[in-house]
Amino acid sequence: MAVGKVTFTKAEREKLAEVLWLLNWISVVTGALLFGLGLFLKIEIQKWQEVMSEQGILYVPHMLITTGLAACCINFLGGKICLDCADTNKFLRWKLVMMPYVICTFFFTSCVLVGALMCYSIRSQLEESLFLGLRNAMRFYKDTDTPGRCYLKRTLDLLQIQFHCCGNTGYRDWFQVQWISNRYLDMTSSAVVDRLRSNVEGNYLMDGVPFSCCSTLSPRPCIQQQVSNSSAHFNYDRQSQQLNLWRRGCRQALLDHYTDIMQSIGLTVLLIWLFELLVLTGVRYLQTAMENVLRLGDPDSESDGWILENSLVETARSNFNIIKNLGKCYQVDDDPNINVPTAAAEQEVPPRRVQIPVNG
Repeated sequence: MAVGKVTFTKAEREKLAEVLWLLNWISVVTGALLFGLGLFLKIEIQKWQEVMSEQGILYVPHMLITTGLAACCINFLGGKICLDCADTNKFLRWKLVMMPYVICTFFFTSCVLVGALMCYSIRSQLEESLFLGLRNAMRFYKDTDTPGRCYLKRTLDLLQIQFHCCGNTGYRDWFQVQWISNRYLDMTSSAVVDRLRSNVEGNYLMDGVPFSCCSTLSPRPCIQQQVSNSSAHFNYDRQSQQLNLWRRGCRQALLDHYTDIMQSIGLTVLLIWLFELLVLTGVRYLQTAMENVLRLGDPDSESDGWILENSLVETARSNFNIIKNLGKCYQVDDDPNINVPTAAAEQEVPPRRVQIPVNG
């Protein structure tokens, strides 16, 4: 029994072909939108790629870019096919192309759905990448004269200023790394030497943060040195003056930023998938309806269209049998090349006479 069986008149088939022609051109625009969203997401990720441990998450924008380009090509061809399918004679030119076109459209539509799901499933991978990347970036913050790291200080400062954040998970993360280069430390000062010697790894650690951690909402000049020492500054209580430094970590700030972008893009791609699914369904109805017209031999007669010719279970069983037969090997007993007599074997070999000597 056919799934989604619908009967079409000649006028309805022509109307369906015209509507699908228009929908395919709209799909070309949505394909360009997919391409633009993927390109935008790639640019946004590359803005802060220096504070990410890996670039594996770029597969999401690459997926959207590839799918968008495929959508433009497939739907451009689909518009031409659907317009010609309104005429039975023109349909004959596309009859052999229709089924491969429907299959390609189905896989393309599936890729759109996968792209939408990727936008919602990348959060955990992005969070780990930001955590490790920010930790390494803070460690190399002081290496402004080292090739490959000389711009990390600038990147981190811009990040903390733009997103109103400080450190990886908070401003206290700066207390655990040496973020001041040895070039700017007075090695003749006993206080500096004692602080270097007091650390096992020989790092200059202190309860201070870079200037970019300072909150612009603070009513007093920013305190970035001896942050945890209330007695070192006049009228300063680090517990009550929360506006002195940004309290949110940059990992959470960037994660929220990218999550908002991913959710917006994911919702847009999901809507595009629903639209493409509608187009695919219409093309399938048009294909089957026109093929049934050819079987009937009367272009003016009514014809049935469907999504699946048989039920879902029967279709799955039929496809499984086809795949099973393709992978089936010959049995040894059925091999026609076994036990084939050769020309030499067909000739009878005469028995050999053996002479027995007789004594005397």
